[in-house]
Formats: sequence, C-alpha cells, structure tokens
Amino acid sequence: MTVFKTNSKTDSQTTNNLQRLTIKHLHEVASILAVAGSDVVKGLSQIDKTLPPRYFYSDRGSELFEQICELPEYYVTRTETSILQECATEIVKITGECELVELGSGSSTKTRILLDAYQQQNLPLRYLPVDVSGGMLENTAKQLLIDYPSLGIYALAGTYEFALQQLPAKQLATRAIAFIGSSLGNLNPQECQIFFSQITEALQPGEYFLLGVDLQKSKHILEAAYNDSQGVTAEFNLNMLEHLNRLYDGNFDTTQFEHWAFYNETENQIEMHLRSLKQQTVELHALNLQVDFAAGETIMTEISRKFNIEVLQEELKSHNLVTKKVWTDVNNWFGLFLCQLQ
Repeated sequence: MTVFKTNSKTDSQTTNNLQRLTIKHLHEVASILAVAGSDVVKGLSQIDKTLPPRYFYSDRGSELFEQICELPEYYVTRTETSILQECATEIVKITGECELVELGSGSSTKTRILLDAYQQQNLPLRYLPVDVSGGMLENTAKQLLIDYPSLGIYALAGTYEFALQQLPAKQLATRAIAFIGSSLGNLNPQECQIFFSQITEALQPGEYFLLGVDLQKSKHILEAAYNDSQGVTAEFNLNMLEHLNRLYDGNFDTTQFEHWAFYNETENQIEMHLRSLKQQTVELHALNLQVDFAAGETIMTEISRKFNIEVLQEELKSHNLVTKKVWTDVNNWFGLFLCQLQ
C-alpha cells in the first residue's frame, strides 16, 4: 500500500492533496492467484484460442482505450456521457450521501459528472477507483485531488475480483459500486452471473450498483464502432501481444497478425480477434509455452455483448439487485441502470 506523504519543504497545498490519497497495489495478490500466466497457457492451448481481455490494459493499452473513447465511430462513451449528464442529479437524490467505488476507472472522465453532482448538493466526496493500470490510476487520482479540494481517494491497483474482496471500511452513509462504460459486455453469461454474485457480496443491503450497458442495435452501427477508420482499435488489439511479450518473454511479431472484429447476431455480441497472417510458431519463454498458428487462425481477445433491458433486469433481480431506475438515450442505444441490493 502506498500512502503519499511529503517533506517540510513541499508546498502545503500539495501536501494536503497527497494526504488525501492512498493507493493499494493488488498486483502481487493477483499474480499469485493467476499462477504466473496460467490463463494465457490455458487460452492459447485450446483449439479455439482465446486470451483474457485483462491483458489489453498495460499502461499503453489504457492510453489507447482512452483514445478509442474519443473516436467518431465509437458512440458508446459519448452516449453514456450524455445520459449521465441528464440523470446525475437524480442519481444523487436517490442515493444521498454516498461514496463511489468504480471498477475499471481509467481516466475517471465520466465519474467527474457524478462527483460534480454530489458536490453541488454539498455532500462529502469519497472515491475508490479500481484499475489494473497503476500508472493511469495514480496520474488520474492526483489530478482529481487538485480539481476537488474536499475529495478523498482510496485507489486500488488490480483486477475487479481482488478489489471487491479488499474494499476498505465505508466512511460515508452508503456506498455505490459503479461499473460503467459497457464493460459488463466483456463477460460471457456464466462470468456475468459470477460477477453479479461478487457485487452482492461486496455490498450491504440498501447499497447501490450503477451499471452501464450497450443495448442491442443494428449490425452496421456496431461493426463500425469496433473497426474505426483511424485504426486505433486495431492498435489496441495488437498491443495485447506486445504486452504478453513483455510479461512473459515472448516473440509475437505484431506485423504477422491483424485485427478482426465482427458482430455475431446469434449471440448478440461483437467478437474481437487477432488473425494470424501466416503459418507460424510463437514462444512465451517465461511460461515454457510454444504455440503453433495456421494461416488465418485466430485468437479471440474480447467479446462485447449487447443487452436487452428487460432480460438484464431479471438477471439482476435474481441476485437481489432491484432496479430503481433505467435511463436511456433518445436512440435507445445505451442503458444506465441504478440498482439497490435488497
């Protein structure tokens, strides 16, 4: 755990800011449980190869994802942002004094809308961001402390699973866990049920779960969002291989793979793959793993499921997460659910 402090020569404002920031690093716990890349070995040893999406998020990967969120084709972020701008005050009125836990916080851009709404109601501010990118987490937290003089931050650098198990004691009247940005879509149905169980275990009855999801819509709109004209999503996808090379002493040649994303209408999900451009063999020396690829063979790196509001409400209810309200945009492209644990 890192608690930032300064010496006597440090500016008093900076001292005050850093005293309001604690960063707890969970990587060592995560690495033990992951057994040094066993998920990579398992995924690349299957007939239909896969890699966990968590390997997208090196510091560079997190930067690329922030760029994706600004792309004209990627409607998700701006649509969810517009919904939050419309409903943030209403969310605050429902929850009252409430500390925010955010899973996958990134640059916390949308979270500022909620922090502003709590601040406008003269409510105390406490924020618990969770992200696998420690660099982005620290940089974002320090900027937030400057912009919100009364904000306290307890940041957790690691994966959702471990962070939910290690949340500190609540300091405000209630707590809300926010999982926005449509990240729920990256989980398959079984993983989704496990995740909802983890949420209910991390909350106390009466506390809140704020969930943002992408809704079902036309194939044309969806495929354009994951195949942007600037190639940022392709770079983001290929960066996963560079990340694996660094972590596990690998020799993936990213020039010999290409980005491939399409909408699976049967499963209502975008599938993102890396496709081998030739027959080749790749080694991850630290994992003692050798992987053979045929020309055209793919690694699935991500799914992004698209949801139906009524079906999702029933799934949440089965975990005692009762929907208080759902907000959508004018096109019904995106949904923001505020649930309360019963």
